[in-house]
Parts: sequence; C-alpha cells; structure tokens
Amino acid sequence: MSLNCNEINLILSELNLSGSFIQDIIQPSYDTLALYTYKEGEAKTVLICTAQNSVRLNETGRKITKNDKPLRFMEFLKSRIKGCRINSIFQIGLERVIKMELSHSGKSIFNLYIRLWSNAANVILCDEHDLVLDTMFRRPERYEVKDEVFILPAVIEEKLENSKERFPVRSWDGYHSFNAYVDWWYSEHSSTLSRESLLEKAEKWYNVNYSKKTAALENLKAKAELFKNAEQLKHQGDLILSFGYLIKHDSKYLECEDYETGKTVNLRIDPGKSAHENAAEYYKQYKKAVTGAKELAHDILIAQKQIAKLEELYSEIKNEQNPVKLEQILRRSSTPKQQQKKKQPGLNYIVNGWYILVGRDANENDELLRRHVRGEDMWLHVRDFPGGYVFIKARKGKTIPLDILLDAANLAVYYSKARNAGKTDLYYTHVKYLRRAKNGPKGLVLPSQEKNLCITPDKERLDRLDSLHEELQL
Repeated sequence: MSLNCNEINLILSELNLSGSFIQDIIQPSYDTLALYTYKEGEAKTVLICTAQNSVRLNETGRKITKNDKPLRFMEFLKSRIKGCRINSIFQIGLERVIKMELSHSGKSIFNLYIRLWSNAANVILCDEHDLVLDTMFRRPERYEVKDEVFILPAVIEEKLENSKERFPVRSWDGYHSFNAYVDWWYSEHSSTLSRESLLEKAEKWYNVNYSKKTAALENLKAKAELFKNAEQLKHQGDLILSFGYLIKHDSKYLECEDYETGKTVNLRIDPGKSAHENAAEYYKQYKKAVTGAKELAHDILIAQKQIAKLEELYSEIKNEQNPVKLEQILRRSSTPKQQQKKKQPGLNYIVNGWYILVGRDANENDELLRRHVRGEDMWLHVRDFPGGYVFIKARKGKTIPLDILLDAANLAVYYSKARNAGKTDLYYTHVKYLRRAKNGPKGLVLPSQEKNLCITPDKERLDRLDSLHEELQL
C-alpha cells in the first residue's frame, strides 16, 4: 500500500507541520525513521518508511522501538536538525518527493528531501543550496552521496491535469483522519508482510551458515579418522626395533612377523638408516598423531558448539513476533559483506573490555605488528619455542589486570610449540620496545625491557576464552 501523490498531499495537510519543531529523531531500523515534532502544545510522531511495498509518511500513535545500537544516519540527523523549526513542508509537484525546509536559530538552513518511490525511496539532507550533506541510503549512481548536488525531480505539468481522478485517495471511512487509517492499515498488515520477508531472509542466512559450519565439522571428523591409527604407528615402531636385524640395505621394506596377529607384514623403512632411526620416525609420527587427535577433538567440540549456537539463534529468530526486533536480531547476525569491517588477521578476544589479538604464524605476526598494534600495546611470546605473538591492546589510564595477562599468556602458550610442554616461561613488553631483527625471518623481533612470566597452561581458562571467541565469530 504505497501512497500515491494525492494521498501524500492529504497526509501533509492533516499533519500541518509548518511551524513545528523537531524535538527528537529515532531510527528503529535502516529503512525507517521517526521524527518527534511539537507545535502549540501538540506533539506528533511522524513515521517515514522507505521499505519496498511499505513506502510512506504518516503520523503514528504506536511506540517506536529504539535500535540496540544507534544507527549512522540517525546520529547524523540529531547532530544537524534536532531542534530545528520546520518552516515549510510540501510535495514537489505530484512527484512523490517531499521537501521540508528547516532552520536552526535563524542561522543554519537545511532542506530535507523525502522521496517516496517504491524502488528508490530515500531521505536526503542538504544545505540551503541542495548540496547533499548525507543520506539514509548512499547511492553514488544517483549522486546521492555527500558533496553532490541533489537533483530535484522535474515537475510534469500533464500530471497535474485531472490528477484527482487519475490518482484517487482510498476510502478511509470510520477513521478521524487519513493518517489514522494509514497507521491502522500498516499495524494490521505490514507487520505480517515484513515478518514473512525477514523470516525468508533469515532462512537463507541460516542455510548458508549451517552448510558452511557442518562442512567444516565433517572435514575435522575426516581428519580425526586419519589419526585413529596412532597406536598402530607405535606398534610398527616396536616391530622395527624387534626385527631390526632383518633390515636389508637394498630394500625399502622390512618384512617380518607381527607378534600380535601372527601375520607377515611389510613396513616401509629408509635402508640408509639404522633400526633405531627408522623406529624413531614411526614414534615421531605416533606422537604427532596423538597430539593432532587431541587438538582435533577440541576443534570438533568447538565446531559442534558453534552449530548448536547457530540453531539456537535461528530458533529465537523464528519465534520472534515483533518484526522490528526480528530485523534487529537478524541484522546483528548477518551483516552484509560490503558493510563488514575488514578484520585483523589471526584471532581476537574481548575479555572484560580488554582486546586481545593472537597471531598464529609468521605472516599473521608480521601483519599485526605492522598495521594493528601501537607502542603502548603489550606483546607476549613464549621463551625458547617458536610460536605466535599475542597482543593486549592498551586502554588509556588503565593498567592491565593480572587475570587478563594470564589469559593472554595461556593463548601464547597454546599457539606455540610449547603447547604440551607443561610449565612454560614467557616474556612480555610494550610494542614500542620491540626491534625488528635485521635481515631476520618475517615477523622476527628482538625485545628489550621485557619482563618474565612463568605459567602452567590452564585448560579451564582456555575453554572460557574459546567460548568468547565463538560468540565473536558466530
């Protein structure tokens, strides 16, 4: 039920906003705006909706739900036109474009354009010369971006002739005003329509994310299957030690009898190495498989938790009846790629207001050092083992609590070769005391004024940090 030109004029005449003051501005969603106006002891809430099939401007008596997080355009409008007087408001010709002339203390003058076109609705704030200051939707192809001149619609004279017959106002019998009728109609119909549309969008978002996460889980399980023969590798190493005297220096295989099964087996060996050296290779693979199996078990558990959280969130979305709240939940969960901020490499955790960054390899360490940390940030690294860098972002006037330092230290140990070494020594210092090693490997730094820290890895602490990371990444 988008409004036609004559319905817009009727709504504007009923509103009688000329001489009103804009007391507040609320933006409950990206496509909806509410102006709280006041004139001669009468307050009115003017709703502007730019959603497709729901484009309109009308007075509403419904409570406007505030967004959890203030939106950009609302904050901009508050900084410019809150408190402004509406000098005049009218439709340009019959083009479904409303011009609102505003002034602030008789000095600042603004033109607020509200275009009520179904496929290109927008709200545009300009200065007195129609230079765009900002828009609800930034559309460069229409020159609706900052510092462009807003192009006014051409008034077509032919439209003015017999316009009332061509564009009739719908019947609103039983209501004291057309505004009241429009407000009632959308309270009865648009919520259902918008909810169905949002649920359709939510289903698509869920299916894409569920598919990705289940595929990742299956991949982890497939890798775990490969490590199930860990004990077999150890047994094969034992066989090589037991039958090492049978090794032939011209053969890449050792043929011997498996004393557990009684069957003849062929074990691949390096004929240039001794029995102890060949067995050591099998033991090395065994240890790697055992470690890998433990890590994969942890990763599989995290992946399963993420899928469970995804399903829980989707269930919450499906059960939400309020379209505004539904849209807010969905927006928090499915930010479009073009609106997503580019993330720093590695992992990130927010613990009690402290921001921890983790580099897992030389590339991530180097990228974090170059572009994402500053001199006062804290750097941690394990002693005598290769591993990732961990940074704690500084907070002005705050000293890093011991608990946060221990969180970062546990992450530094976990993402290093010291993961299974037990009690581990680390050192930490401010980033400004790091010096790059001349002609050294990528990311290698030499610290000064460092302090020592010795910890025993805390599994419960790491599990708590993992749960925080899951919430950030979901």
